[in-house]
Amino acid sequence: MQFADFWYIVALSEQLQPNKVLPRTVLGEWLAIFRGEDGQPVALRDRCLHRNSRLSAGKVCDGALQCPYHGWVYDGVGNVIAVPAEGDDFKPSPQRRAKCYATKEQDGYVYVRLADTPSVAPSFNLEPFSMPHYRQTGWETVRVINRFANNVTNCAENFIDIPHTAFVHPGVFRTSRQQKLEMTVERCHGSVLVEYRNENSNLGWYNRFLNLQGAEIKHSDRFYMPNITSVEYKMAHNRHLFITSQSIPETDNSTLVYTDVTYNYGIWNKLARPFVRWTAQHIIRQDVEILGIQGEAIAKYGTQFYNTPADTIHIFVESIIAAISRGEDPRLLPNQSVKVTFWV
Repeated sequence: MQFADFWYIVALSEQLQPNKVLPRTVLGEWLAIFRGEDGQPVALRDRCLHRNSRLSAGKVCDGALQCPYHGWVYDGVGNVIAVPAEGDDFKPSPQRRAKCYATKEQDGYVYVRLADTPSVAPSFNLEPFSMPHYRQTGWETVRVINRFANNVTNCAENFIDIPHTAFVHPGVFRTSRQQKLEMTVERCHGSVLVEYRNENSNLGWYNRFLNLQGAEIKHSDRFYMPNITSVEYKMAHNRHLFITSQSIPETDNSTLVYTDVTYNYGIWNKLARPFVRWTAQHIIRQDVEILGIQGEAIAKYGTQFYNTPADTIHIFVESIIAAISRGEDPRLLPNQSVKVTFWV
């Protein structure tokens, strides 16, 4: 198994307008993303075969991409279909074909996979992740995009880490109260599954709106290899929330994160939308700052972490990502379940 086997978001569907090309980077590979003649997404290596200009600086006309330097034109599978300098003497050649990558469009996102043929068995589902309740009746989704100066592992761990919230987001999300919580952390089939107990408050500014009766909150976190986290809060009738993030590895220290906040607040759905968007972006902006600080320290001193039981989630996530880095299948790691008590 390798990271290139998986699907990665490269754009919102609405961003990829006809006659528009978008530059993107995934796993260090430069991509030019546009819509072909049939309207389907196309992903070419962002390099003209002629003199190595960036195709993403060119223009799209009728589903074909023209290089900005000498005007070579590429179709939706990377074939060179016109060379202005050759005029009427131009003849297509199979040797003149840009690298083209597989694409999919799902849930309002455009995805790219870098591997031509995935290295895993066909029985393993490698389809793009289905975003929870996207465009389902009774649910609203707010989408935000942010770039982090850190790697995918540290971003994913941050998104499903409770202890940091009381210090990075004090008052907004949680406040340090030394409240005793319990969690069960399970590593299973290449995923990390977390169930929390004893939560009933400490949800920040909107605590009274989200859980007026103070009932125990059903809270679970999920990590799906290699880059997806999904947090679920179910607090009461019509108080149901998912925060799902897909962390896209641009380079070793740059991660572009697409986050869906999908919620069911009943009759409050539309009214809550601007508050959900503002709060989500405010919290994420604080995470961008702290992960940037962490990234600076890692660049200087490395990743010698000192773990506590509350970091069991991190340990399991790191074991899965490390397995893929070694070319191994994380599903073959032994299943493991740990009960942890910690304080927030």
